[in-house]
Amino acid sequence: MSVSDETTTVSDGILLSDAAAAKVKALLDQEGRDDLALRVAVQPGGCSGLRYQLFFDERSLDGDVVKEFGGVKVVTDRMSAPYLGGASIDFVDTIEKQGFTIDNPNASGSCACGDSFN
Repeated sequence: MSVSDETTTVSDGILLSDAAAAKVKALLDQEGRDDLALRVAVQPGGCSGLRYQLFFDERSLDGDVVKEFGGVKVVTDRMSAPYLGGASIDFVDTIEKQGFTIDNPNASGSCACGDSFN
């Protein structure tokens, strides 16, 4: 199933764009490890009350939600999953900006830094 199929058929869980999956795969290839997954979590903090965390993780926690996009495993812990249902992660690489972006339909507001939400 392609990422575009995931986008049209899945309303829960995180969605990873083709560009984001390719960037994560390239970063994992640089690490030289195939046992890592991209963990996406929500933690208290930031300007708006909650902030996103994206990092590579080798752990498997009880209740993890695991999805795969283009050979990349994306893992969300059970406490963060309700905040991230339907959220999409993209990777942009332009002259103005480079990095991962998160479009989260559950966020009622965010701050100017784009790293936190409520």
